[in-house]
Amino acid sequence: MASRHDTAAPPVKEGGAAPGRPPADADTERAMKKRARLSRRWQRDMRWSPYAFVSPFFLLFLAFGLFPLLYTGWASLHQVELTAPTDMSWAGLRNYTRIFDDDFFWNAAKNTLTIGVISTVPQLLMAMGLAHILNYKLRGSTFYRVVMLAPYATSIAAASLVFVLLFGRDYGMINWVLNAVGIDHVDWQNDKWPSQIAVSSIIIWRWTGYNALIYLAAMQAIPQDLYESAALDGASRWRQFLHVTLPSLRPTILFTVVVSTIGASQVFGEPLLFDANKGASGGSQHQFQTLGLYLYEQGWINQHLGRASAIAWTMFLILIVIGIVNYVISRRLRASS
Repeated sequence: MASRHDTAAPPVKEGGAAPGRPPADADTERAMKKRARLSRRWQRDMRWSPYAFVSPFFLLFLAFGLFPLLYTGWASLHQVELTAPTDMSWAGLRNYTRIFDDDFFWNAAKNTLTIGVISTVPQLLMAMGLAHILNYKLRGSTFYRVVMLAPYATSIAAASLVFVLLFGRDYGMINWVLNAVGIDHVDWQNDKWPSQIAVSSIIIWRWTGYNALIYLAAMQAIPQDLYESAALDGASRWRQFLHVTLPSLRPTILFTVVVSTIGASQVFGEPLLFDANKGASGGSQHQFQTLGLYLYEQGWINQHLGRASAIAWTMFLILIVIGIVNYVISRRLRASS
């Protein structure tokens, strides 16, 4: 006799529920929410990340650039001494009128101008010539480029001390060479023009190679087709330099002239260390005292911080004028080209 076995579902416990998979709509909704969160995060990242990347520069500029500039401008309108920098008394424009009436200020301004011209013009001409030579294929050109950049990486103190020895009146090598050709000793530290030439030679030695590399980079960006066309027309290398290289380098030349002019207006370390007395007077008769030395003398030797602040702001206004002249000339060059 056959028996029938029926298979029944297991009993469900009271209060329990059978395991089951959540509906597909819940998974889709969860995925959409996650995608929306990631999208919002990505949008915030794309919007604010550039500001986060450049914020260190602005923070440092506010702390060490803008705040000292504004504070110096405020101090220039007050009478304040180095011994009591927090005690300020309103002086208005008296600090400016006093420095403009000071003969030493105008002497420092003239010295800054002459040293700037003596150092900038030969420096840029030599840099242009060196860059033109290195622009051609030379054996060991990388070595020469490193050698030209070495003076820029040398300490100002070390370079100035070496030049002090070279320009020594009694035992300097420069006077020894001049004696060999029949020229009497030159007092490079006490005479006006020789001392300015000596200070300018330090600046020329330090910055010629740096400017030469700038010119070299600009020359290598000139298309070779221009030189090939000029060579086919029978132009020599000198004519190629005059009619191809120089016109192409006009923006770079203007940049180096402006930067060198700004640097010349702020010359400080070279004349300070070249002085035999190691003071800020720029020689026994202030014959090579620059505006930077004059500022240092008024602020840290004479302890007139208000007057020194006025000198600093005067130099800042001079730099603004140089920048405006650079902008006008560059616009005219772009219009003419």
